[in-house]
Amino acid sequence: MKNLKTISFFILLSLLLVSCKSEEKSVDFKKLTESYFDEKNILNPLDATLNGQNKYNDQLQFEMTDSFRKKQADFFNKYETELSKIDFESLSDEEKNSFDIIKWEVAVGKDLLQQNANLTPIHQFWGTHLTMAQFAAGESAQPFKTENDYKNFLKRMDLYEVWLDSAMVYMKKGMDKNVVLPKILSNKVMQQFDEMITEKAEDNIFFTTIKSMPSEITDSQKETLKKEYASTINDKLLPRFKKMVAFIKSEYLPKSRTTSGIGSLPNGSNLYKAYVKQWTTTEMTPEDIHTLGLQEVSRLKSEMEKVKSEVGFKGTIKEFFDYVRNKAELKPFEKPEEVIANFKKYHATIKPNVDKLFSLQPKTAFQIKRTEAFREKTASAEYVQGAADGSRPGTFYVPIPDVKNYNYYADEDLFLHEAIPGHHFQISLQQENEALPNFRKFNWFGAYGEGWALYTESLGKELGLYKDPYQYFGMLGSEMHRAIRLVVDTGIHSKGWTREQAIQYSLDNEAESEASIISEIERYMAVPGQALSYKIGQLKIIELRKKAEKELGSKFDIKKYHQIVLESGVMPLALLEKKVDNWIKISK
Repeated sequence: MKNLKTISFFILLSLLLVSCKSEEKSVDFKKLTESYFDEKNILNPLDATLNGQNKYNDQLQFEMTDSFRKKQADFFNKYETELSKIDFESLSDEEKNSFDIIKWEVAVGKDLLQQNANLTPIHQFWGTHLTMAQFAAGESAQPFKTENDYKNFLKRMDLYEVWLDSAMVYMKKGMDKNVVLPKILSNKVMQQFDEMITEKAEDNIFFTTIKSMPSEITDSQKETLKKEYASTINDKLLPRFKKMVAFIKSEYLPKSRTTSGIGSLPNGSNLYKAYVKQWTTTEMTPEDIHTLGLQEVSRLKSEMEKVKSEVGFKGTIKEFFDYVRNKAELKPFEKPEEVIANFKKYHATIKPNVDKLFSLQPKTAFQIKRTEAFREKTASAEYVQGAADGSRPGTFYVPIPDVKNYNYYADEDLFLHEAIPGHHFQISLQQENEALPNFRKFNWFGAYGEGWALYTESLGKELGLYKDPYQYFGMLGSEMHRAIRLVVDTGIHSKGWTREQAIQYSLDNEAESEASIISEIERYMAVPGQALSYKIGQLKIIELRKKAEKELGSKFDIKKYHQIVLESGVMPLALLEKKVDNWIKISK
């Protein structure tokens, strides 16, 4: 009897220990996700500000420096080790997703650190110098409500002066190793900095918020801030902007390369493969993607031929592209405000129909704005996420550099992609989901995020759009645009295509204006692999929907499918496929 009691005691003790151990594992993993998010914010304070993590608003990363890259390496090594201590099977399904996402990010991050991308720290499409200017304009993520907010950005401006010097140091290191931008992109960057140079501090974009300080700030505080901002602009930023322009013009441009793709750089082939993996979240090779792109271009061109016949156009498809590009009826606007008003009309049209496809919808507010003047000439239309706490709406930015030649034939499609139900739905729902750890609320995978946005373009007819054949052609044209990206991005960076070859291929296969195509090709040159994410992600989401429709039959619910895809936020495509497969399995 005593022995039985003893045995029973030890069994009970073992069960308690197992229970405590499982609970400890769960608590440990939660803490791991929290520290992972905090340390990502420390490494990337501009992203932290964009994500509403305001305790980092006075900080700036020096992403090109060796010391910063050492911090990144330590970060990746730390979390690779921490993950190895976690009992994966004890985690919930959503925790397993978090585990796999961290594991994926660490592996890709370590791979990218083996490359030399830090030797080209500036390009014309995105980056610290453009984000700082956007923040300075006062209409982005950097808050300007209190005296402390203004002081935070003042500290950031001080660091930005040092950042500019650091960028030039690493650009010079790149020159020594023949790791430089193409000449055409160097010119673009030089123009961007040149446009930031003003005669007076008061006329500079970094002085913008001083002109409209809130009433909560006292007159004395306003006067002090005004002097401090003017001093920083005059004594620190303007001299650095001028130095950057002179450096690029006299030193960097002469050493800039004549080739278009990074495949021509030392170790450029491996760098491109790393970017392809990062942006597509797949194991696809550049050759695989190039072949897929050619197939998609051929398929979409056949669909475009049908629209050409429908409207009665008798020429070739290429002649039809020119016809659409130049059709006066598709360029009706006299003022930029009319373009914005037209997008608002699309929003009003789809509102009654959104409920038919989406049971899960965001609470975050939404607005449409014209792109700021300082970047309008080189920017594409884009969505900038709102604040998770609702203090800042999601914003759809529309560049209108030449309103008289603004062709709106693809604007219905553009609205679905950038706004609703595209990026605004996906990003807002992710940020609002309290069940997700913070690092996932504010995370991004291009293949999922851009793939979702491209997928939503196909929903236009169900939402009350595409009644005009030219707008439907615009949807086909936008999908063609993304298919072409698979061809030209891989062509430029892995097959030695020139900028001119890529431009001509695009002109031959889509109806975008030549100016727009040139801007796009230069974008691909600046951010290799990013443009691949759209089509790769879209095709996977379409594939999974077809699979669910086939296997579930009458049990398939489009609202539920969209919920399953959206509810857990961005993730590598293999994890999304696993999630959808599990839903199909339990729904049968």
